[in-house]
Amino acid sequence: MKKRIVIALGGNALGDNLEEQMAAAKNTAGAIVDLVEAGHEIAIVHGNGPQVGMIQTAFETASKADSHFYALPLPVCVALSQGYIGNDLQNAIRTELDKRKIKKEIATIITQVEVAAGDKAFQNPTKPIGIFMSKEEAETLAKKGISVMEDAGRGWRQVVPSPKPVNIIEVETVKAMLEAGQIPIAAGGGGIPVTVKDGHCQGIPAVIDKDFAAAKLAELIGADMLIILTAVEKVAINFGKPDQKWLDTLTITEAEKYIDENQFAKGSMLPKVQAVMSFVCSSSPDKPREALITLLSKAKDGIEGKTGTRVVT
Repeated sequence: MKKRIVIALGGNALGDNLEEQMAAAKNTAGAIVDLVEAGHEIAIVHGNGPQVGMIQTAFETASKADSHFYALPLPVCVALSQGYIGNDLQNAIRTELDKRKIKKEIATIITQVEVAAGDKAFQNPTKPIGIFMSKEEAETLAKKGISVMEDAGRGWRQVVPSPKPVNIIEVETVKAMLEAGQIPIAAGGGGIPVTVKDGHCQGIPAVIDKDFAAAKLAELIGADMLIILTAVEKVAINFGKPDQKWLDTLTITEAEKYIDENQFAKGSMLPKVQAVMSFVCSSSPDKPREALITLLSKAKDGIEGKTGTRVVT
């Protein structure tokens, strides 16, 4: 049955540099067009963790080397990342659509996402951005007043505030594209974080988690399903232990229990589970909603109920 679906692409679907990103986009395109070919309406959200950090570092480095250049605010760096990641994705997907003789337009929307100025996240930076560093490199940054943290056993990274999204400013544009039978790429990197006052959007130095932004977008456009694509086929409890168990389904009650037991890693699976919970909890009796967490290559099978972890009320 035809569904309106929001897909959140993780870092594994994008690579860590421009060359890897262009190659990964081609692979990503095939999996997405499989869903389009099956008749589903698709909106795409992507991460930008490595990319936004590299953009910020590049401009900071340039500003130190030449006074004609200046470091860019983080919201501007997010906007730049939306443009260059979206460009690779839309070109790769358009090529795949043409190859299969599917006539459908695709475009990237430079998207602002509203956050609350009083969000407590601004007092506790937790969102990793940029490249992985050694402990020694991280300690050097920390001495300069830059927040750093160890990221899920993979190394050290800079961290910035990660407020929760409360609204998608360009949501009506996303809806219009979907109603026209087009594919929008929106809220890239979680969206450009803004606060709104008297109708004016003011950029905020933060990065919104792309899974939470995808969940909010899915809620606002009336999606039937949210798919979080990640590096594993299913969610597991007791991950990496002898009694590890892969989950085919996960209810909200079970998810809350597992979160209380610290079953999901804070830097990786936890925000994904929390994001899909927020979307599924927005269900109503006449509009049931579900979510799926799985591998990119398994997305089509997951929708058909063959694999992945399905999150339900």
